[in-house]
Amino acid sequence: MQPVSRPTTWQPEPVTVPLTTVDDAVRVLAGIRFVALTGAGISTDSGIPDYRGPGSPPRNPMTYQQFVGDEAFRRHYWARNHVGWRHMRRTRPNAGHRALVRLEERGLLSGTITQNVDLLHQEAGSRAVIDLHGRYDRVVCLSCSQVVSRSRLAERLDALNPGFAESIGAVGDIEIAPDADAVISATSHFRPAPCDSCGGVLKPEIVYFGENVPRARVEAAYAMVDGADALLVAGSSLTVMSGLRFVKRAARDGKPVVIVNRGVTRGDAHATVKVDGGTSSVLPALVTRLPDLDASGP
Repeated sequence: MQPVSRPTTWQPEPVTVPLTTVDDAVRVLAGIRFVALTGAGISTDSGIPDYRGPGSPPRNPMTYQQFVGDEAFRRHYWARNHVGWRHMRRTRPNAGHRALVRLEERGLLSGTITQNVDLLHQEAGSRAVIDLHGRYDRVVCLSCSQVVSRSRLAERLDALNPGFAESIGAVGDIEIAPDADAVISATSHFRPAPCDSCGGVLKPEIVYFGENVPRARVEAAYAMVDGADALLVAGSSLTVMSGLRFVKRAARDGKPVVIVNRGVTRGDAHATVKVDGGTSSVLPALVTRLPDLDASGP
């Protein structure tokens, strides 16, 4: 998500970057404009679990190859998604999302690249957002490329599977993954919906593991990094190259990299500052402590 698959086998290794403080992050970011790269960790306090944070259960997300190559896998996915997306649309932005909005409004943050599909940055009020891995609220036909809303598809799925969602139980009692996948097992009787235009296979407008991020989207994200003075990583373990490449880009160009995340990340060796903490507390602290840019500043 360069074209790249999203591996799941990376394991943390010790790095030499010491744990540092919010004050250190303020010293690095003061007086410059920066871009944010966010991951699932920024949305955990909104009730959306992450993939690899401390205490997260092992997850084995469906791959793009499984989805397009096996009807049974697609049926299983759509059954789980039909339950999980209801949870996603009820979530709300948290203090971390709102902090990035304040930083953008003050001209300190030039934009946000997010690996999340939950649209919480936009709901919070962020304007310059690149949804690197897509968004959960749209569905695309793999044959004719027609795009429809997930809400519209939900109506069709309800008609094809009356009582299914209710038979699973309360959404609050079901484990939900960051891509709106609900952890349920009884899916063999679920009926997916084909494209209502051509009868083709429908897929959420989300970049799956093993799938490529559209090149234009990647280039737009690179341009956002290139146009900033520094990179702030918020809530990402940077396990996959999809996000790590932007850290490497900034480091290659000599730009400061500030990482805010609970636990080790794959980008720690490139960090100027690494704050081991939650985004809901650290990002609002940056809002409070970072000064406004001078009118004659960068």
